[in-house]
Amino acid sequence: MTVKVGNLPFELTSFVGRRSEATEARRLVTESRLVTLTGLGGVGKTRLALRVAEDSSRTFPDGTWLVELGELQDPALLERTVISALGIQDRSTRSPRKVLIDHLCDSRILLVLDNCEHLVAAAADLTAELLRNCPDLSVLATSREQLGVPGEIVMRVPPLGVPGEAGIPSSPAEDADGDAVALFEQRAQAALPSFRITEENRAAVEQICRRLDGLPLPIELAAARLGAMSVDDILRRLNDRFRLLTRGSRTAPSRQQTLGCSIDWSYDLCTEAERRLWTWLTVFAGSFDLEAVEGVLVRETARDDLLDLVTSLVGKSILIRDEYDTTVRYRMLDTLRDYARGHLADDEWTSLQRCHRDWYEQLVVRARDDWIGPRQVEWTRRLDLEQPNLRDVFEFSVGDPDSGEAALRIAAALHDYWMVRGRFGEGRLWLDRALAADTGSTACRVEAIAMDCLLAALQRDIPAATALAEEMLRLADEVPDPVVQATAYYAAGCLDIAAWDVTDSAEHLGRASELFRSTSDLVRFVPTLYWLGFAVDALGDADRAAAVYEEVLAVTESHEEIMWRGMSMTDFGSMLWRRGDHERGIALLEDSLGLLRRLDNLYGCAWCFEQLAWTLVDRKPDLAAVLMGAADALFTATGSPLETFFNLVGYHDACTRSARDALGDRGFDSALERGRGLSLDESIARALGEQPSEELPASAPDGARALTPRETEIAELVATGMTNKAIAERLVISQRTVEGHVEHIREKLGFTSRTQIVTWVIRRDEDT
Repeated sequence: MTVKVGNLPFELTSFVGRRSEATEARRLVTESRLVTLTGLGGVGKTRLALRVAEDSSRTFPDGTWLVELGELQDPALLERTVISALGIQDRSTRSPRKVLIDHLCDSRILLVLDNCEHLVAAAADLTAELLRNCPDLSVLATSREQLGVPGEIVMRVPPLGVPGEAGIPSSPAEDADGDAVALFEQRAQAALPSFRITEENRAAVEQICRRLDGLPLPIELAAARLGAMSVDDILRRLNDRFRLLTRGSRTAPSRQQTLGCSIDWSYDLCTEAERRLWTWLTVFAGSFDLEAVEGVLVRETARDDLLDLVTSLVGKSILIRDEYDTTVRYRMLDTLRDYARGHLADDEWTSLQRCHRDWYEQLVVRARDDWIGPRQVEWTRRLDLEQPNLRDVFEFSVGDPDSGEAALRIAAALHDYWMVRGRFGEGRLWLDRALAADTGSTACRVEAIAMDCLLAALQRDIPAATALAEEMLRLADEVPDPVVQATAYYAAGCLDIAAWDVTDSAEHLGRASELFRSTSDLVRFVPTLYWLGFAVDALGDADRAAAVYEEVLAVTESHEEIMWRGMSMTDFGSMLWRRGDHERGIALLEDSLGLLRRLDNLYGCAWCFEQLAWTLVDRKPDLAAVLMGAADALFTATGSPLETFFNLVGYHDACTRSARDALGDRGFDSALERGRGLSLDESIARALGEQPSEELPASAPDGARALTPRETEIAELVATGMTNKAIAERLVISQRTVEGHVEHIREKLGFTSRTQIVTWVIRRDEDT
């Protein structure tokens, strides 16, 4: 089953030049399974790789996937980082490498491994094994040095073309010699919208591009200065800077020196406050938002000044501003981060890391405390974006003598997130490391051990879960705290279910639920009730199970919670259907699928497909077989077979027999295979009787399903006749951001004009 196809980011700035390089790289990708783009920092390897991946997407029906490695420091996390980027939800105890091989072995995928240079050995080893075991996999890597894997084709990415000293006429749209000049012009317009290359300023711009050796990053940094300086001012200051660099030498600076010199120049032109913020922001990994900046740096600078300083660094091209739906986040190129980090003393860097740790501890605790509520999807997506920062926090905390207990609290607080995203292995990795690094308070250790035990039990690693449970229960006896006691009983009850001792499970979970009820800890009370319902149902006590499930649904619905409500509706619906209440049982199963879809809970969707198939087999055997195939694909993808809950296997077998009898062997096998090949959305559409994607009317092309909420909002404003400038003012975003969104809308919908967008919106509204 294909859950989603690719994760390439949208380009909010235009791709300039590189026609010959892009053409050559695309050719190499079609001829070789491993292509590595090499070159020094700032030369544009990543941007070229993304363009090549986008242009090659039709060649790879299972997706083009970006794995960003620039901020990954621990090679041991490489495979897990790739797993996260691919959106794999794995509940098994398989090694991360085995998970990747199993996922990729039959897929036609292009994997883009970006910024491998600091992990060359690990990246080379993983790439070689994946290519050996996954015959349809291709890899496009970027690195300052080649990987050295057999069969690797290396393409060195040159600087952009620059007109010669003799003043060769350049045409940015047609002549490769004008690529650097064209880039300067386009990036300059972000700082000064009225800027154009003219006969009067062309010579100076060309000299700037030559002085900067055609390197994209320095050119963008220089162009960003046009908001405060003229072209002649930029050229004069660059010349002064380079004369200092080459004084006493007859040789011109190398391109590496050019890069360093141009960043030095940009750094010197920043105000003291901007330079301080630039260096402080290097503590963030990946992307970050303004709230995080304010939280981490609250002791360093006034909150009111931060927005202005961040905005200024965006204007100077030090920071890149991205939009994720309605959220604005910022990031810094690795080259600029590495440069600025070198300006921090060791003690200042450690102090920043501790502030970073404290802020992210507060964030995940807030997410935990707010989990049983209407913001569950929002928190899940927020934590998705924060994974690079959270991994950095863990790396620092398990190695810092003063941070061990913080690591325990953070790891325990992320338990529900790891569950919904199927990252059981990574959760256990950090919990194990945190427990090994620090003794912590007894209460804190019990919580962390309990969450570790739960994840191990859900992976059916019974020996590890049992050992953890023994230590957890021993420590819990030392703490006269009902929450600590309840947490231990809860984890023990879940382990009993995994070991299929439902009698003890019901006893442990019953005691835990009463203790949690008295403490009003909904974060643990709700899942305890869910598992208690499952246990007493397995014991055959249908009336008690129904009462427990009704309580779960009442609590979660009143708090607008999704995860546990969806899972409870699935199990309760199945129980009702199995006991003869077909109408309500089926209704609950169908409603649960809509909730599970919102959280991308693949394992929950698998069980829902499976149990809906049981309800359909007598009326629609073909659809039942299709849903069983979809369920089987998801069980396989998540590494958790249906046999995990073997009390339900009999219903699966009965459904299989009925469908096979109705369809015949060939018809059943064909329907099963069709189900395995469906995307998640297609499977859900069939299960709920929605219109299949391939039957969408022409007025709603396939790309419409991929529009983000922000893009949909902008498309609707375009349809009212508003200009890009007016839309920018309405939404309080930049005009260039609106232009980028409009371009993406056209690409997704397959349109070439704003008029087509207007027509599409009108037809969509008429259809609804």
